[in-house]
Formats: sequence, structure tokens, C-alpha cells
Amino acid sequence: MKSVYMDHAATTPTDPQVLKAMTPYFTEVYGNPSSVYSLSRGSRSAIEEARGQVAVALSADPSEVYFTASGTEADNWALKGTMERMRAQGKDHLITTQIEHHAILHTAAYLERVEGLKVTYLPVDSEGRVRVSDLKAALTDRTGLVSVMFANNEVGTIQPIGEIGELCRERGIPFHTDAVQAAAQLDIDVRALNIDMLSLSAHKMYGPKGTGAFYLRKGLRLENFIHGGAQEHGRRASTENTAGIVGLGAAIALMKSRLPEDKPRISALRDRLIDGILTKVPHAKLNGARGELRLPNNANFSFIGVEGETLLLDLDAKGIYASTGSACSSESLDPSHVLLALGLSHEMAHGSLRLTLGRETTDEDVDYVLDVLPKIVARRREMSPLWEDYLKGVGEL
Repeated sequence: MKSVYMDHAATTPTDPQVLKAMTPYFTEVYGNPSSVYSLSRGSRSAIEEARGQVAVALSADPSEVYFTASGTEADNWALKGTMERMRAQGKDHLITTQIEHHAILHTAAYLERVEGLKVTYLPVDSEGRVRVSDLKAALTDRTGLVSVMFANNEVGTIQPIGEIGELCRERGIPFHTDAVQAAAQLDIDVRALNIDMLSLSAHKMYGPKGTGAFYLRKGLRLENFIHGGAQEHGRRASTENTAGIVGLGAAIALMKSRLPEDKPRISALRDRLIDGILTKVPHAKLNGARGELRLPNNANFSFIGVEGETLLLDLDAKGIYASTGSACSSESLDPSHVLLALGLSHEMAHGSLRLTLGRETTDEDVDYVLDVLPKIVARRREMSPLWEDYLKGVGEL
């Protein structure tokens, strides 16, 4: 049976070149980077080389890059570390959006519930875009941080980050963006976009799991999130994961070099997949934006009359691996908060499917999905009372 992986937004396989770069740091150059002997100097040198690779990819300075265990940790550091310092200055207001990853939403909820901070959750339009006018209206003299994701992990919509960054810089308010999805697929210049803080993760870009990075603009101060040793220039305690950090550096450098080739090819496959599904599946709905306002690899649909979880099981039986939304929420039976924020009904949100492509995705893979998926949807709809009611409502048989 053919096997097609269509869940690259959840994670990616480690690239062989990345694995090769990592391997010596498990068994040969294994010294603790904080020690002074030569075995450890090799580890320290490798970490600093990786720091430089991340900096180059973001158009940042190496001194502005800190390694973490994940994008989630970097998000927590940005929100908790910034708001702890800003609250001491009388700024107890955080602004984010309704469609953030739970790494942001749950952290914001914690700051509300435990720390007593005020949080504004900006709405989005029907494609998932933040309106800069809404952000401008929400800013107050007590706003200590704005955090807006670069691109949504479920529907792939890219936010007006440059406009948001410019507004925040003009108002003197720190701006953080969760770029876990975007950093793996887009060219990002933190200077040009006026980004103060940025989170990213290695395993979304063909690197290892358990490694992330946090960009913090030079001169911006925030409290540490993890306390203990003096690693990461005294900002993030814990013995460095040398192999993982080397993997992140290799992965982001490889991504950057391949971007001119990968982005247009994957975008074309995405568009063919989207057009094919909208043509072959009656009343299929595309969630999110089209074209350049969407991540190159993302396609997200809702199918009225079909449960998303059932759809995943049927696809799995045919060798197609996909998701209904964020992998971090895969055990929840609640409809996607992202799709609800876009204005979808609970019924439509429950019938969602996310297909995310990658480097290894081929035309044949797309053809296979376009052959299998419409048949599955049609078969499930034949058994669905909701589909029958829907057809009666729109006057179709």
C-alpha cells in the first residue's frame, strides 16, 4: 500500500544531512560545553557555530540567539519573562490573538488567572488575519507586550507582521511572534520586520525534536524563565543539548539554502491539492487565505457531514497520514478554536482536515490523495444525517 505523509506541520523527519552533523556529538565530542578541557571546547565551538547559523537565517546577531528545549519554552519565556518585568513598570496588559497556538493561549491564561494580568485576545477575519486597526484600538498605556503568531499552524494564514512590528516599535511596546511554522518555510528578517522576540523549533524544519531557539533583540530586557546554572550567557539554565543544537543549526542553514527551490515547488503542489479537492468534493470549504498569504505547505478544509476523526482513520487505512489541526491538541474532542475564531459553526469545525506537504511530497502523492479523499468523504456522507439535512437546506439532492 502506498504511504503518503501529509502532516509536516506536526513534525518532519530529520534530514540525513542534519543527522550526520549531529552524530559525532553523541559519542565522540560529548564533553559538557561548560567545562574547560579540549573535549568540551569542541562542544562549545559547535554550539556557537549553530548560534551563528540561526542568526544568519533570521538576519540577527548571534548574541541575540538563545537555545531552548522547544518552541513552547521560548513562547513561555517571551510572555512570562517580559510581563514580569513590565508589570514592575506598571504595565500589566498583554495583547495576543484568538488563534494562537496553545503554547501562547495557555500561558496567557495562566498570567490572567495566577498573576492577575489583563489579556486582550484580538479577533481575526474570515481568513484568519488580524486587523491592524483592531490592534491599534486595543493598545493602552498599560500594554506591556504584543504577541502575534507569524503564521497559523492550523490554517496557514500569514499575519501582517511587518505592520504589527512597525506599530509596536512606534509605540515603544515589545513585540513577540511565534514563528514555529513560519521559520521553517519563509524568509524572515527580524530587523526589517521590527520583531523584538521570536520563537522557533527544530523539528518543524527537518531537525531533531527537543530543541528550539529564542531570538531576543539586543537591549531588550526580560526575566529569565529557567533558573539554575549560567548557561546561554546566564539567560537559560541547563546543560546544553549539544547534538540537538547542532541539528537545529544544520537544519535551519539547509532550509535557508533550499528555500528558493522548495518554496515555489511546494506552493505549486499545495495549490494543485487545494484546487483538486475543491473541484472533486462537493461543498468542500477551504479554511484560511489563498496564495502568498498562506504558508507554502498548508491546506485546511472542512467537509460538512463528516467527522474529522473518522476521516483521519479512513485516510490512515489507505496509508495517508494527516491531522484535523494542531498535533498538540490531537487528544481533544473539542472543535478547533482557530476555526471557530474564523466564524465556522461547530459542525463545520468538527469536519476539518489539515494536509501539510513537505520536501519529499511528490506529484504522485498529491494524485493519490485526490483519488482517495473524495471517495472517503462521499462514503461517509452517505451515512450522515447531518449531510442529508444540509442538502435539504441548500436544495440539492
